[in-house]
Amino acid sequence: MTLRRSGLGRGLDALIPKANRDTAVDEVDIDLVAPNPQQPRTFFEPEALAELAESIRQHGIIQPLIVSRGEGGGSYRLIAGERRLLAARQAGLQRVPVIVKEASPQALLELALVENLQREDLGPLEEAVAFRRLADDFSLTQEAIATRVGRSRPAVANSLRLLSLPDEIQASLAKGEITAGHARALLGIDDPQEQRRTWQRIVEAGLTVRDAEALAKQGAQATRMRQPVRRNADLVSLEERLQSSLGTKVDLSKGRKGGKLTIHFFSDEELESLIGRLS
Repeated sequence: MTLRRSGLGRGLDALIPKANRDTAVDEVDIDLVAPNPQQPRTFFEPEALAELAESIRQHGIIQPLIVSRGEGGGSYRLIAGERRLLAARQAGLQRVPVIVKEASPQALLELALVENLQREDLGPLEEAVAFRRLADDFSLTQEAIATRVGRSRPAVANSLRLLSLPDEIQASLAKGEITAGHARALLGIDDPQEQRRTWQRIVEAGLTVRDAEALAKQGAQATRMRQPVRRNADLVSLEERLQSSLGTKVDLSKGRKGGKLTIHFFSDEELESLIGRLS
């Protein structure tokens, strides 16, 4: 099996040394191979899995699974090849070919994430959750995550922002009722209630992403129109200067005896960066 290149800066060849003539390929009992506990992918298309299982029945597993040794020494933990392992079980194989490598928990997640990204197998929420785990569990910055998976930092940040959507909208995205493009359009609306109303209209009318973006823009404008404070050109100009300086969304309101400054952030990393700038 040959992995298709997709512009990833640090692919499997970099994370796992490429097999050569001296690399030992063993055959082990399939029941001794446990799934990768860090696997970000939670859904495998049943029809595609059945097709792969039939191919394995006919030809066997062409590309060995990559595994590490389990704690007991007699078992193995999958690093890469989750789909092949599931299909092999479905095909009724008793033994599977493996290459044994050592990998830390962080490497297990990185390898599984890169493998799925190279095949474009992850859903947008699965990808966002994997990025969040790299950030939270292993203290990686968005820049470091972007380097490891060959994405831009803004792309990683936008992916993480999907996790800020209301639960029902995230569920709709996971089920395929809306796409990541629809979800990103909804992120332009600050009010969660207006987000839900716009999302329901998108689903009910089956709107395209472009139509959803236009509708979301209307929803954002409707939210701003409900704000009681009248805005003037000087206030808007000051707000824009603050946004440019801080690199994030800023809301500034002013009354006769005071006002309010709201600085938005969309990840823990952005919060830390803001605290550093303000202090």
